[in-house]
Amino acid sequence: MALRELKMAESIAPVADTMEPQSIERLIEENAQAPAALIAILQAIQREHGYLSAAALREVSRATGRPLVDVYGVATFYRAFSLHPRGKHVVSACLGTACHVRGAHAVVGEIERQLGIRAGGTTEDREFSLETVNCLGACALGPVVVIDGHYVSKVGKEKVRPLLDDARRGRVGGRNDGEATSLSLVAHCSHCRASLMDPDHPFDGLPSIRLAMKGPGATGWWRISSRYGSNKRETNSTAPRGTVLSVYCTHCGEDLSDGWKCPACRAPLVSLGVGELARLRVCPRLGCDGHMLDVAS
Repeated sequence: MALRELKMAESIAPVADTMEPQSIERLIEENAQAPAALIAILQAIQREHGYLSAAALREVSRATGRPLVDVYGVATFYRAFSLHPRGKHVVSACLGTACHVRGAHAVVGEIERQLGIRAGGTTEDREFSLETVNCLGACALGPVVVIDGHYVSKVGKEKVRPLLDDARRGRVGGRNDGEATSLSLVAHCSHCRASLMDPDHPFDGLPSIRLAMKGPGATGWWRISSRYGSNKRETNSTAPRGTVLSVYCTHCGEDLSDGWKCPACRAPLVSLGVGELARLRVCPRLGCDGHMLDVAS
């Protein structure tokens, strides 16, 4: 066995596989025709099962005709994928430059102390998993920690225990005490600066962001959540999964793409203004969850 295949087997073999083969086959079939199909398939498996098992990777390799080494390479390249079951609550802490200079390493150390695990580990009771990442795309708000998909800004050591306690109670994202809250964004058109917020159609308990769209056989609307980290999106387009929508401002009609590409599927990202310096960039491909908050220095 080649060295890289041996290392691959060592990485994925120790985990007991509990996924039903029929479930993996269904997810592969549903996503096989999407652009960047391999990523779409792995995203679907991860979303439904929480991780990518050895059997799942082998089945994806067989069904797609891609070498297992290639499938494994994609699964390990993107930090969103995990080869091991995660805890009930996933804590991701940013160690990028902006967060680092504001004390992120001390925050990670405190989380490790509170949970009794190292970064990359899961507690024995499978309650928490802790991960570190190089950037969460919200540099002006660091140190940033994501708990169960909720972005929490300006986290210090003293806020770690309350955040973990809130996660145990299912309350992360529901706080509004000015200290530890999930990020809610107020978006405007980057051309005419008109507000894009739609309070009449809330997502995640917040006003949604409403945009105009054009797609095959339909012209209408595309709404996305204003809670950063949420993947909730809706459209009246009946286009199939994998279609890239053309997205416009509902006020001035300008195209909102700006040349940036989605890191997952390479579709042109939609760019929305947030405050004076930030840009929320969202992938308009149906079925892709790519998004980022870009903050100018």
